[in-house]
Amino acid sequence: MLGAAPELPSVPAATIDASNQAGLASAVPLMSYKAVGRTVSVGSAVQFTSARAWAPIGDPSWGLTDKEREERAKLAQQAADCLDARGFPAYVATSDGTTTVTIQAGQTDDGTGLEIVQPANGYLMAGVEAQLADSVPPTAGKPITKADKERAEEATARSKAAAACTPKGLYAPSAKAKLVNDDEVRRAKECLDAARIKFTLTRTEDGLQQVTVPKGTEATTPAQFFECAQQASSQALAPYVAPPAQLFLGSKSTFNLFSAEGMLRTAATALGVMLIAALVMLLTGRRLVRPIVALTGAAQRMRNGDHAARVPVTGKDEVARLGHAFNAMAESIQRADFQRKAMVSDVAHELRTPLANIKGYLVASEDGVVPLDAELVTSLLEETGLLEHLVADLQDLALADAGMLRMHPAERNLTEIAQQVVLAHRPAAEAAGVTLTADVPAQAMAAVDNARMRQALGNLVANAIRFTPTGGTVVVGVRPVDDGYNLTVTDNGAGIAEEHLPHLFDRFYRAEQSRSRTTGGSGLGLAITKHLIEAHQGTITVTSRLNSGSVFTAWIPRKH
Repeated sequence: MLGAAPELPSVPAATIDASNQAGLASAVPLMSYKAVGRTVSVGSAVQFTSARAWAPIGDPSWGLTDKEREERAKLAQQAADCLDARGFPAYVATSDGTTTVTIQAGQTDDGTGLEIVQPANGYLMAGVEAQLADSVPPTAGKPITKADKERAEEATARSKAAAACTPKGLYAPSAKAKLVNDDEVRRAKECLDAARIKFTLTRTEDGLQQVTVPKGTEATTPAQFFECAQQASSQALAPYVAPPAQLFLGSKSTFNLFSAEGMLRTAATALGVMLIAALVMLLTGRRLVRPIVALTGAAQRMRNGDHAARVPVTGKDEVARLGHAFNAMAESIQRADFQRKAMVSDVAHELRTPLANIKGYLVASEDGVVPLDAELVTSLLEETGLLEHLVADLQDLALADAGMLRMHPAERNLTEIAQQVVLAHRPAAEAAGVTLTADVPAQAMAAVDNARMRQALGNLVANAIRFTPTGGTVVVGVRPVDDGYNLTVTDNGAGIAEEHLPHLFDRFYRAEQSRSRTTGGSGLGLAITKHLIEAHQGTITVTSRLNSGSVFTAWIPRKH
């Protein structure tokens, strides 16, 4: 309409690069393909029930050669023959227009059954139109009928026949898909290794590789893990994305704005610019709204009790910071909920044993099996003492968690506190055949709560005596360091395995060998000690070697 196209300028006004658009990696994720009727992993689990109009990287249809399509058509025919031989009528049909290979088996009165579909692009997939469960649940409020059982048996038979007759090669990815998968996994590993993020490399049953979160670390996986996965996917797919498009405005020829052609071209250009601006605003708006929608959905899931809800975070803007903050909050809530449940379970376990012993003694005495003598009363007092000690420990922990642990710091001589603790525990040490000594200076002044510090140091000494064999030694030391003092409790006992050291100060934690119920204790002493030391603005650490002993070191500042 405007005549011959003018000569283009040497520099384009804009470049549109589809490979840099957000959402590319999420639109074509790494996939895993499994047997008939099973869940297929596509980022999050979905159930295939019909053919798709597109074939993502890793799908059985992507990048297939003509030879591969022919082989898969043969496999479909083999599946039909196998199902027919097992008593399930099946057929392979090719309709005009769109080439589709369909295998129908186990057709029921309501039209449900099994379909294996191959669209024109060669994509072979399995979908179960009706859920083939191992059992059919009865109608609510009614018992299982004979018809229910027959339906369950028929469904199970259909499911087993479909699984047995479906060739494994039907879902194998193409050679090109494997190359893309290898490239994506390589890039993801390089990114994660550079960021020093742990990962697990697995291989699915169809031969594709996956970089996954290590088991047990789902709640603490950093957001950069998913950023690396998305980046690797985008880079691996880059060769298969359309090249950048260049937008030219104007030409090298002379332009007269007031001519009819000039005004028409100006109007067309303005319209094009407005359309592009509207498109950019639409895409930008969606990009801004998408994370907010995701954040709202995750918050609603959290409200409904799904503490594992997280939001994907990309970029470094305020919305991204909000997403990171939400994920951190969700992780904290999930961890606190787990600790609460573990705490309740552990408390119930610890209370159950002495209560069961007391009840057993009393029942036996009531039945006349055990006489109610001084020995029985002593045993009952010991069990109630364990309960009292456990309740006191729980109260201390509750106060510490609530920030209500009462502290009365004053200038105290840590040397005197250490000597008092040694003197108080010497009878227990002598009874255990353990030598207990103090290696302290003449004076070590610090602002501490006398009772709480004796309690913390006493817990460490009692622990050391309990796990030091007869003939061993326990030494309580005080040494000035920097702006404070190191209070140490050293023993030459059995030691603690390295894998247990990070958990020693956890509540109710007991190492398998060095700490057990047979040695006594509530499992709360070290947790309380850690709270007491930290209440003095101090820190506590432990070093240990098997068969060499352990050293607990508490650093206390001179003033706080």
